[in-house]
Amino acid sequence: MTKTKTLTGGLVARSASGLPFLLHEGLLVAFVPPQLDAPRRARVSHVRDEGRGAYVVTFEGVSSIDVAERLVGCHCLVRRADLPGDALMLEGEGLVGFCLIDCTLGPVGTITDVISSPGQLLLEVDCGRADVVLVPLVDDLLVEWDEDACTVLMDLPAGLLDV
Repeated sequence: MTKTKTLTGGLVARSASGLPFLLHEGLLVAFVPPQLDAPRRARVSHVRDEGRGAYVVTFEGVSSIDVAERLVGCHCLVRRADLPGDALMLEGEGLVGFCLIDCTLGPVGTITDVISSPGQLLLEVDCGRADVVLVPLVDDLLVEWDEDACTVLMDLPAGLLDV
């Protein structure tokens, strides 16, 4: 939760880097780290897309700005079993074999591995040269992915592929 949004307990939420936004009405979440005088768990009661990766989320039992302020800085954890089956496709090998396309350069190469590092996921991309390129899989670079076409469209910073 990044900040409060409404006097009635609404909070602005964003997805974790490299993951889709997964909160939806009815989903039970645990707030971490736990806060004094704030709920440890709550059910999502409403989600509104604010654009640019931000969502206003309200929770059952969080009905005032005072309680919401205590939750700013917390993360929402959910049980894997409560998520749709393909929700964490980006977490593993779901992108291996996909073609990476840059908005400016066009096709870059084929994703050969998805590497989990402490800060973010990295795409290992075979660009047809002697070495592979590691591309950070972060929201700021990811434009879209198309499962049917097996493509990942990214807006890569200039010079990233020259490293």
